[in-house]
Amino acid sequence: MKKVLIISYYWPPSGGPGVQRWLNFVKYLPQNGIKPIVYIPQNPTYPIVDNNLITETPKEVTILKQPIFEPYGIAKKLSASATNTMSKGILPKEKKQTFLQQFLLWVRGNLFIPDARKFWITPSVKFLSTYIKENNIDTIITTGPPHSLHLIGWQLKKKLNTTWVADFRDPWTTIGYHKKLKLSNWTKNRHLQLEQQVLDDSDQIIVTSWGTKREFSSKTVTPIEVITNGFEPVLLPKVNLDSKFTISHIGSLLSERNPKVLWEVLEELIRENALFSKYFQLNLAGVVSEHIIENIELYNLKKNINLLGYISHTEALQLQRKSQVLLLIEIDSELTKAIIPGKLFEYLQAKRPILGIGPEGADFSIILKQTNAGVFFKYNQKAALKKQLSYYFEEYLNQNLNCYSTGIKKYTREALTKQLAKVLEK
Repeated sequence: MKKVLIISYYWPPSGGPGVQRWLNFVKYLPQNGIKPIVYIPQNPTYPIVDNNLITETPKEVTILKQPIFEPYGIAKKLSASATNTMSKGILPKEKKQTFLQQFLLWVRGNLFIPDARKFWITPSVKFLSTYIKENNIDTIITTGPPHSLHLIGWQLKKKLNTTWVADFRDPWTTIGYHKKLKLSNWTKNRHLQLEQQVLDDSDQIIVTSWGTKREFSSKTVTPIEVITNGFEPVLLPKVNLDSKFTISHIGSLLSERNPKVLWEVLEELIRENALFSKYFQLNLAGVVSEHIIENIELYNLKKNINLLGYISHTEALQLQRKSQVLLLIEIDSELTKAIIPGKLFEYLQAKRPILGIGPEGADFSIILKQTNAGVFFKYNQKAALKKQLSYYFEEYLNQNLNCYSTGIKKYTREALTKQLAKVLEK
């Protein structure tokens, strides 16, 4: 059986979408003739923890662990709240950043290249070089972010000449938050150099969206395969739909992921329709920036908000199934067109209408259209968005709000793992 070493930072009990992709690939690789061996940090600093995911880890999989040094401990001594917030990706608007937050961003961006997990590179290469030779590993896979893990793969490739696959769950230098890290020109160029190094020297690149493939194809001739994220079919007890007209967003809401057009439409519907005002509820599950909450309250929606905080994966699946409408939001930026939020695929499984809002040409709008799972709106389509929400509400009142999606089976983790296995067999 072919042996594959998977180098990942995120692994149970880490919560959030970063862990789901490879946790489920590992589950199905053996039935495709591939034995996965997973290498993870022994003492990671996970911004979100979900202990329920530990039970989903296949017991027969070999897990290797080595200590990691992360500077977050030092940063927490300066400001625990600022460090925790930044590690979750919730950054305050630049005008509202304290001097300490600005300083920590500068340090993160310019002293830790490509990221704060860079100190794991050298000890990992040393440990894995011996392990790979002694255990006849056929292929190495690195998955990022953090993109420092790709540098582990790069060094192992140079040292052992083994086959190396680089999996990009997100882009590298074109990711939106790079602009917020106060990078110097030298640092920007260094990131570009490292990215090019990984793109050119890997044997195979895997990306999660067609937009990222287009971007990387313009930079390298290395083969690139699109393997999106997906969902794991889960049998849950039957749940009844919410009695209220609930619109639910599951996942982090960053400061920039702020569809003011939606808040405007909801305010108008509440003002114009007494029944809408009575029955509408906005569920927000996950970490939500204060800036988002302030904006929602500015539009007089405070009494309609239900802030749930972080919920477990199982609770998230249940919430998706009982919500009347599921909300999918991406930042209105050229840089986010290639991002397909992982929650989209679990939304597909829930079979509830999906309301998507994002930039023109967003990759996830293609999936919504192909599967008939929901509708997509740009940030400037206020009238159309209002019309759609009014339609959803009328269907809700008539107890006829349903989703008739098709062709979602290809996005199951099992089907996607078969696609991955074919790539690894090349």
